[in-house]
Amino acid sequence: MKVNQQVTVKTDGGPRRVGTVLAVEEFNEGTMYLIALEDYPLGIWFFNETGHEDGVFVQPHP
Repeated sequence: MKVNQQVTVKTDGGPRRVGTVLAVEEFNEGTMYLIALEDYPLGIWFFNETGHEDGVFVQPHP
């Protein structure tokens, strides 16, 4: 996923939410995405953990 791409994010106890990628930071353990959501227009960080399905919070928007 890349900057300006629309994605969905998994949040606690609710349906997936649509947002836009503002920044991407790669790490050995996975990737951090700064996502602008309606409630958080300046962005909130989500982490996709490499190799762990339960640790994937950001997915491309269909």
